[in-house]
Parts: sequence; structure tokens; C-alpha cells
Amino acid sequence: MNLTYEKNGDYLIPTLQADSQPEGTVTKYGMMRETYLKENHRGVYSAFLLKGTLKEHLLTIQKQAEERMEKLTSQMAATEGVTEQLKEADQMLWVAKMNSIRNRAEEVVLGELVYSL
Repeated sequence: MNLTYEKNGDYLIPTLQADSQPEGTVTKYGMMRETYLKENHRGVYSAFLLKGTLKEHLLTIQKQAEERMEKLTSQMAATEGVTEQLKEADQMLWVAKMNSIRNRAEEVVLGELVYSL
């Protein structure tokens, strides 16, 4: 790593620039992952911070979690017969079943991706 210095009076001051961060906003699963690492795996969290790859890691976990949630939700809905016809026939039953499916899918995703190393 080459450092450049800028003369300011009698002092040489290093010109430091932060590495560019990946585009994107860290949302629910990314924030949950960050909290998990910060509270339970300080060494791993510190390593990501020092290497400057924390945001990249959080965005990767977030994307994987969202894709897995979508896949699990659609698979469980198909398996349990939660269809658009049920939605038209009995909306409250459809909502109850979909909420149950989402909760179970999220439990799987959190265990597999967010709260694991």
C-alpha cells in the first residue's frame, strides 16, 4: 500500500481515501446480519471492517436471504395449496396461511444465512 503525503507547513499529512463501497442499501436481513456479527463474532466483524468488505458482505447476505425467502414462500404455498383461487374464495384464510408460510420461511432463512457463519 503506497501512501502519499501532503505538506502542510512543517508537517507531512497522509492523503487517505476510503475505498469505494458497493452500491445498494442495507435493509432488514443485512442489518440483522451486522448486529449478529457485532454481538456474537467480534473478530469476524472487525476483520470485515478492517478489510473494508463489511457492506459488500451484508449486501450479499441480504440478496441471498431475499431470494431464498421468495423461493421458499412460493414452494410452501404451492405445496400447501395456497392459490389465487383460495384468495378469491376466502381472503382471511389465504392471509392467515400466507402469514404462516412467511414466518416459517423466515425462520429457515434466518437460521441458514443470517445467524450462521
